[in-house]
Amino acid sequence: MLSVLLFTFLLALVAPALVAWLGRRAFWILALGPASAAAYALAMTPRVTAGDFPTQEIPWVPGLHLSITFQLDTLAWFMLLVVGGVGALVLLYCSAYFARDAFGLGRFAAVLTAFAAAMVGLVAADDLLLLFVFWELTTVFSYLLIGHYADRKASRRAAMQAIVVTTGGGLAMLVGLIILGVVGDTWRVSELVADPPSGTAVTWAAVCLLAGAATKSALIPFHFWLPAAMAAPTPVSAYLHAAAMVKAGVYLVARFAPAFADLPVWRWLVLVLGGGTLLLGGYQALRQHDLKLVLAFGTVSQLGLIVLLLGLGSRALALAGLAMLGAHAMFKAALFLVVGAVDVATGTRDLRKLSGLWRTMPFTTVAGVLATASMIGFPPFAGYVAKEAALEGLWHDVTHGAGAVEWIALLAVAVGSALTVAYGLRFAWGAFGTKRRPGVAAAGAPATTRDAGAEPAPATPVRRQPWLLVTPPLVLAVLGLAVALVPATGDRLLAPYADTYPAGEPGHLVLWGGFTPVLAITVLVLLAGFVLFWQRARVEKAQDFLWSPRSAEVTYRRTMRRLDDLAADVTAATQRGSLPVYLGMILVVLAVAPGMVIASALISGTPKLAVVPWDRPADAAVVAIVVISCVLAARARRRLKAVVLVGVAGYANATLFMLHGAPDLALTQVLCETITLVIMMLVLRRMPPYFTDRPLAASRWLRLVLGVVTGVVMMAFTVAAPLVRVADPISTHFPDEAVEWGGGKNIVNVTLVDIRAWDTVGEISVLLVAATGVASLIFLRQRSGEVLRLSRVKDDVSQSDPHTRRVWLAAGSTLEPERRSVLFEVITRVVFHAMIVFGLFLLFSGHNAPGGGFAAGLVVGIAFAVRYLAGGRYELGEAAPINPGVLLGTGLFLSAGVGLATLVAGQEVLQSTILHWYAVPVLGDVHLVTSLFFDIGVMLVVVGLVLDLLRTLGAEIDRQDPRPARTVVGEVRTPDGSAGRAENRREEVAP
Repeated sequence: MLSVLLFTFLLALVAPALVAWLGRRAFWILALGPASAAAYALAMTPRVTAGDFPTQEIPWVPGLHLSITFQLDTLAWFMLLVVGGVGALVLLYCSAYFARDAFGLGRFAAVLTAFAAAMVGLVAADDLLLLFVFWELTTVFSYLLIGHYADRKASRRAAMQAIVVTTGGGLAMLVGLIILGVVGDTWRVSELVADPPSGTAVTWAAVCLLAGAATKSALIPFHFWLPAAMAAPTPVSAYLHAAAMVKAGVYLVARFAPAFADLPVWRWLVLVLGGGTLLLGGYQALRQHDLKLVLAFGTVSQLGLIVLLLGLGSRALALAGLAMLGAHAMFKAALFLVVGAVDVATGTRDLRKLSGLWRTMPFTTVAGVLATASMIGFPPFAGYVAKEAALEGLWHDVTHGAGAVEWIALLAVAVGSALTVAYGLRFAWGAFGTKRRPGVAAAGAPATTRDAGAEPAPATPVRRQPWLLVTPPLVLAVLGLAVALVPATGDRLLAPYADTYPAGEPGHLVLWGGFTPVLAITVLVLLAGFVLFWQRARVEKAQDFLWSPRSAEVTYRRTMRRLDDLAADVTAATQRGSLPVYLGMILVVLAVAPGMVIASALISGTPKLAVVPWDRPADAAVVAIVVISCVLAARARRRLKAVVLVGVAGYANATLFMLHGAPDLALTQVLCETITLVIMMLVLRRMPPYFTDRPLAASRWLRLVLGVVTGVVMMAFTVAAPLVRVADPISTHFPDEAVEWGGGKNIVNVTLVDIRAWDTVGEISVLLVAATGVASLIFLRQRSGEVLRLSRVKDDVSQSDPHTRRVWLAAGSTLEPERRSVLFEVITRVVFHAMIVFGLFLLFSGHNAPGGGFAAGLVVGIAFAVRYLAGGRYELGEAAPINPGVLLGTGLFLSAGVGLATLVAGQEVLQSTILHWYAVPVLGDVHLVTSLFFDIGVMLVVVGLVLDLLRTLGAEIDRQDPRPARTVVGEVRTPDGSAGRAENRREEVAP
């Protein structure tokens, strides 16, 4: 089973390339995906009928009770046949439906194939959480398929409706699945159904499952999204809305009904949802003029019928419901494909504009008429066999003392079937019948009478149809006739599923049941439906006069509009555009929530705190520096003063780390504070020197109080948290793990690059995103990869030969004389290379001593910052003639790539390998851990981030500086190394 699933997903991945290579013929290859699923189901038929269900289980995330488990029981086998068989025919149909130059065909092919794979996984999944994963995959893929014509407003709106409604139901279903998994103490679907739990929680879980099924299968009041989804291409409607996606909700009901159908709330909800949808959909279908909308509302109606049969809990009805599910997949998919053929051939789906297609499109007409006959329950078709079994089961229940539910269900099925006959005949007549010219008979006569006296309208002109546009619907329509001729075979194959229901008499699928009351009901249904069709003009007129409640779609749109308005109001009230307000709200919540817990714990005496103020007097002195600097920073009005004071507090914290034996943390803190100060200074150049011109006495005291309260609460929380542990901390194992598996004695660094390497990958990814975000805020023009670099410098002030003049920094002369510092330039020239070497030393020594890739990257970044501060943006280009994005991407790729390389080697993801080389000449014994390459990736990301910030907040702000420019002669080097003359080029002056 897993092989079939992976094969189909693999086809989806290569679908764009196949379409680019083979064009529309690529659909022939893609059809092998769902076809392989149907073939697998057929091959497993002997085992399934014998009760030896094929099962496959692969542990995935044991801690979350998540496993990849598949089981092919009778229901999954049957659904796999439906999903696979119809999916293969629809994909073949796509090769003729779309134009050769259709836009986005590769993407469409990939998504449709991936949807087929998701449906295969959904119907075969035997794990609750895996079931939900595939459920949501079908939601996402259906959103993309419905919105395929992204340039059309109707498609975008329909796709959004579908995903909002089905996602909401999916979340409700997830709640129900989790409740069942926890209460039932198992996550296997088959085990839950075989031994269902009970209780109030289980009842609510069943309601949540029905909510998910109602949204997915378009049951009232969520039925409106399905007709709107007809904006999708016709193959999507034929597959998703006839045989696959909407059947997912039906499948969910069928899967759990044997376990929960005896719950009263389940039965009444099924009756209301199924019966109400059956009647409403049929009623709405009678007034549609678009052939796809007739089928769409008809699909809504019949989905209600199938849910009603499968959910009531009777064996006979379950057998009839499963037979109806298969019949519906065949005739409704065939009818949608027929509509697509008609649309391609005539350019319209309006039944009022179509006439005489039975003569010009004979094969399409045969497919449409056969499928319509099955849909309306006309013998001898599959729809007739299933509907007869349903009426027989309901009649048996109501004549053997059943309650009100069965009586109401029988009435709903009979009335709904009559409506099905009426709109089925309306579809066949509208698509293929010969219309009459209106207006010849008396004006006051009904439309049907006027038509009788009118002349036939000319046949609608048609275009030539490819054979693949006709063959798939014809195959499905003929299958609907073929399977009905052998009802005993269907009875034998589907009865094992019906036997899983605990109540009711076993039913049977028969083509002729004799002269019974059910036969009389069938005749009455057919006659009533024919009369409704015959008097269609009067029926439509009556529908126009009848009062109708506000449509569900209008309610949905108004609800979404009100929700948008509410969101805008809440955003306007809370997002005031003030950073101090946002931070204040965060700190208030942070102080109040833990503060109340700690206060209550202290009042009750648990935990008992024995706080030691300090270990040595130096601790108190450092803390005093932190407190004083923080208080002064909160009271400061000048931005520069506040930044410097915050830096003092940061350096003092680094001292605390050093005093308590954490040199790694101290080093990182010092480096972070340093680079932060540099970045803040760059930002302050374009900001007012003071926070505000208004008096800040009150707000300063408020900030001070808030800071003190937050600090005290977090200090108490930090002290109390370790005293209430209920288990040993995992960090106690870190020292041994670091040496044995990480090959290093520096626990901090080994934790970052080995034990918790995935966290580090996530953190450096955030750094990359942050750099991109900052750049997008600063760059006023399109961001390019150009790196400004001067190989020789002349300015209009000094024309001396650069070869005869000593220059400490290559681009120093680009600055105005009053903005240059010879002392700074000399010091920069002296310390720059030493800092680079020191950074490399930290990189290679960090596995066993303080350092590591993060600290090394900060040291190298500070070195580049010093070069920029001393010589300006041209000096930055001379120091680092490379695009920062290259460093960011390479570093992230290298860090994540180390994890993938270990998979190739047969190890766990990001597992380190220790390599030893003894007696290496010159070097001696060499001890290398593969996580070093991960650390190199971290270093590159940090260096790239610093360079990007310097280029963005430094060089780009320099370029935007409104001060007068001066002439600079030099070269501009691009990342590919090419150089171009920039003589007499006007450039803004660097700071």
